[in-house]
Amino acid sequence: MIRLESLTKIYPSAHGGAASVDRVSFEVGAGETCVLLGPSGCGKTTTLRMINRLVAPTSGKVFIEGRDTSAADPVELRRTIGYVIQQIGLFPNMTVAENIGVVPRLLNWDRARMRRRAEELLAMLALDPAEFLDRYPNELSGGQAQRVGVARALAADPPVLLMDEPFGAVDPVNREVIQDEFLRMQKALRKTVLFVSHDIDEAVKMADRIAIFRAGRLEQYAAPDELLGRPANEFVASFVGSDRTLKRLRRISVSEVVNGAGGGDHTTAPHAPAVSPTDDLRRVATLFLEQGVDVLRCVDADGHFVGIVTRDAVAARLAAPAGALGASPQ
Repeated sequence: MIRLESLTKIYPSAHGGAASVDRVSFEVGAGETCVLLGPSGCGKTTTLRMINRLVAPTSGKVFIEGRDTSAADPVELRRTIGYVIQQIGLFPNMTVAENIGVVPRLLNWDRARMRRRAEELLAMLALDPAEFLDRYPNELSGGQAQRVGVARALAADPPVLLMDEPFGAVDPVNREVIQDEFLRMQKALRKTVLFVSHDIDEAVKMADRIAIFRAGRLEQYAAPDELLGRPANEFVASFVGSDRTLKRLRRISVSEVVNGAGGGDHTTAPHAPAVSPTDDLRRVATLFLEQGVDVLRCVDADGHFVGIVTRDAVAARLAAPAGALGASPQ
């Protein structure tokens, strides 16, 4: 869907020019969310802005659905790409409905269609249209304004969505809520998303792929589980943190390890604590440690037995020693 080929941006300097982005190449599949991650000044935001040509590349190419974006009219290109920024940037003199309708208005949508679209998007982002459509930005909380910013970016149903630290200015509680709403929406819409963040926990939660940058160069491009399990070098290992095994636990669901080593039937460990197929392995690890057990039962939403989860199966999934989640009391 999106392909970057040797993308480079060099800014003039007294020493002849410094590469903000240096020959970056990777590909994001249709419907995937890719998080660009790294320390401040590493080139991730510049890379994002070269995709919609807010920044012109010095060299290299960006392709969207096989189309070389350098041949496209920049204004027309941006109308087909949603863009969300940390500062939100809602127009203070426009209502929520009018803010959401900015791009559809440029595309000559009629008023009824724009209002229906605004209602649809607000409902999807858990904002009651009857309550919020006619409010002004100064009547919104930070979290509400950020959701309206996401709705505005999605208004014309663009296939690509660029997000530059969109939740960075939101308090931690609201950030978690908005992240969850976005994940739920993305599961339904399957947009191709590039998402700049400085937060490894946010990246692990949100991404299908993570691109780690350092000093303008791409250090590793991988799925979160691979990145956490097999960092490419010491910089990546240091950046993702020494607790990367714990971070991996949130990415792996019980359904991936149920039955595991040893199988089992409904009579296996009848008094063992229960988990559901949709739980992540953080809950499994917690139960292993708190209950001092080696086996958990897995049951579905109706309480029907699905299988068992063993300590060995979890350790094998993590490619770690069986004792990695803690030893049972003797």
